[in-house]
Amino acid sequence: MEFQEKIALVTGGSSGIGLATALKLAENGASVWILARNPERLAEAEKKIKSVSRQPNQRTGTLAADSSNADQVTTVIQKWIAEVGAPDLVINSAGEAYPGYFQDLEPSIYRKLIEINYLGTVYVNKAVLPAMIARHSGYIVNICSGAGYVAYIGYTAYSASKFAVRGFSDALRDELKSTGVKLSIVFPPDTQTPQFEFENTIIPYETRAINDDGGLYKPEFVADAILKGIEHNQYQIIPGFMGWPRHIWLKACSRGYKCTAPGAGVAATG
Repeated sequence: MEFQEKIALVTGGSSGIGLATALKLAENGASVWILARNPERLAEAEKKIKSVSRQPNQRTGTLAADSSNADQVTTVIQKWIAEVGAPDLVINSAGEAYPGYFQDLEPSIYRKLIEINYLGTVYVNKAVLPAMIARHSGYIVNICSGAGYVAYIGYTAYSASKFAVRGFSDALRDELKSTGVKLSIVFPPDTQTPQFEFENTIIPYETRAINDDGGLYKPEFVADAILKGIEHNQYQIIPGFMGWPRHIWLKACSRGYKCTAPGAGVAATG
C-alpha cells in the first residue's frame, strides 16, 4: 500500500506508538484522523500532525472516544465514515498495561485490560469493516505486543489481553481473505512511551530484568517498521526483533521466523 492521498484512522493516536505512526503517515501524504479519550491531548497531537503534512489537500482530524466503550466507538466512527468515507487504513494502537504478580492484581485489572486491549480492538474493527468490505478494499493493523507472542512473569493480565488480540487477528485475517481487506498484526518490543514510563513505577523486578535484556526502542522506530510492513503486506510485523529479550528471541526463531537482520521488522513464514 502507498500512503499518498489515503484516509487513515489511528486509535490511541494522541501519544506513543499511535502518535508516532500518525506522524509518519502524514509525512507520507496520508490524511490522518486520530481517536483517543482526552480532547486536549488530541488537539495537541493534531497540531503536530498538521505540522508534518506536506500536501495542501491533506486533511487531519480528531475523534474523541473511549475505544473500550462499544457505543461510543460505533457512534463516533459511523458518523466519521458518513462524513469522509470509508478509511483506507486503520491502526488499532489504543492499549494499556498493568504489570504485577498475579496474587497482587485485582480482578478489575484483568477486566480493564481485556476491555481496552482486546475488546477495544474488536469494537474498532467492527465499526470500520462494513464500509471497507462494501468497497472491497482497506487495510487494518492491530497492535499486539511482544508479550502477546511469548508470555512471562509479571504479565498475567497484560499478556492474556494481548494473546486475545493475536487470536482474534489470526481468525479475522482468514475471514477477510476473499473480501479485499488486508490485515496485519504488530508485536512491538519495549518502547519509550508514557505507558511504559507508568509501567516502570510498578513492574516486578524479575520482569524489569527480562525487559532490560531486550533494550528500549523509540516509538518512531516502531512506526517505521509498521509502515514498512504495510507496504509489503506483511502479516506479522515484529519491530526490533533481534533486540527482543533473549528467551523470546530463541523461541521465535524455533517457530520459523527469519532471524537475520538486527533491528529489522521480521516477516513470519506462513
